Amino acid sequence: DKTDFSTSTQLAVTFCAGFISGLVATVVSHPADSLISLKAKHPKASIREIIRTVGWRNLATQGLAPRIALTGSIIGFQWFVYDTFKTTMGMGTSGG
Repeated sequence: DKTDFSTSTQLAVTFCAGFISGLVATVVSHPADSLISLKAKHPKASIREIIRTVGWRNLATQGLAPRIALTGSIIGFQWFVYDTFKTTMGMGTSGG
């Protein structure tokens, strides 16, 4: 039961859960976002040409780590702020 843990521990769990959700969303969307960026950079190239030139592995991994750090931190912090506000208002943290 979550009431067995302190509010600060519950808020840390909230941040970690938000970070993990940001990580998953980033990993899923990163290849398509990279492809869109490269298409804007090379408007005359077809998507197939870009994929052939860059490769799926590079589309999926180039720039992924900084993007995970940024997105994960932002989403984790948003959930942390949300649950902190709820706790301050006497509603407790999110979750079961």
